[in-house]
Amino acid sequence: MAKDHWTVDRLHVALPHSASRQQLLQDVNLTPIEDLPSVLDGWATAAEQLESARPLIEEVRARAAARSALPAELETRDVTADVLRDAGPRQEHRDDRGQGAA
Repeated sequence: MAKDHWTVDRLHVALPHSASRQQLLQDVNLTPIEDLPSVLDGWATAAEQLESARPLIEEVRARAAARSALPAELETRDVTADVLRDAGPRQEHRDDRGQGAA
């Protein structure tokens, strides 16, 4: 899917983990308007990478279910942290939490 077809809602649905969905919404809410396009581009890239990996993921699931284990030839690595890091800058926004109008 091209980046210009993504919406925040479609990105939210495309992300497989609740933590990444929550991070997306936090980024959307805490990012200054002028920085929002680049942050959303990062999330769109992450969603596209996950979408492109979907066939392999489904194949692995089917093979694992048939054998009750992952195929030995498949190298596995948790890339969740990489996807979240590559989705865009978030560290500078963490200090903004809790600073309401009170």
